[in-house]
Amino acid sequence: MFVLAELKDNVRIAPDQFHMKLVDAVRDEIDRKLANKVLLNVGLCIALKEIVSLKDSIILPGDGASHTEVLFRYVVFRPMVGTVLTGKIRNCSREGVHVTLGFFDDILIPHAALQHPSRFDEAEQAWVWEYPLEDGAKHDLFMDVGEPIKFRVSREIFEETSPIGPPKAEAQSQQGPSTSSAAASAQSQEAKTPYKIVGAINESGLGVLSWWDQQGKEEDQDDEDGEDNMEYDNDEDGEGACEE
Repeated sequence: MFVLAELKDNVRIAPDQFHMKLVDAVRDEIDRKLANKVLLNVGLCIALKEIVSLKDSIILPGDGASHTEVLFRYVVFRPMVGTVLTGKIRNCSREGVHVTLGFFDDILIPHAALQHPSRFDEAEQAWVWEYPLEDGAKHDLFMDVGEPIKFRVSREIFEETSPIGPPKAEAQSQQGPSTSSAAASAQSQEAKTPYKIVGAINESGLGVLSWWDQQGKEEDQDDEDGEDNMEYDNDEDGEGACEE
């Protein structure tokens, strides 16, 4: 789930930080720059592990800050495809079940990857697994908000979210005020998520944890009832024999 990524960066240390040791100043600057940020095709940065090497610092003309090339290892959240994780249901929509790990929220279990057959309950705003019973009936198992859920990572999606620059001046001049405001609101609604995880629960043992805990308790109760129904008699030699 967590991996070490070896990265290289040119770290700028402002003059007001020259009183600190170079290693400490570099650590603070790297964490300020990367912590809780997503790097494309790397993952969600969590914390600095160690600094591998520091090259000589230089001061550029017109800039009083020092610039140091740093090689370091950073703890990154990027679970491998096939990894089984446990999170909590954040909310449900027709798109599927949205899951959070507490520190990472962009996890979706699409409706096609839920236990089959499942339906979306509009009143409860929750997905429901229609669990088939032996007599042919169905028992509804709800995927409620806040329930712990175990899922398997099936896919990861990285998207480039760097600014593409302001619109061209010609386009701005041709657009009226209302058109410009509408375009701005549309762009804000189309905000991309830099890193998303797609999960699946359509296999045995995955899904809401209470489903399987309840099933395990019922099986244990059946075993206990079976043992209680056994009668013990003594044979002629006084040895115990059992019969159902």
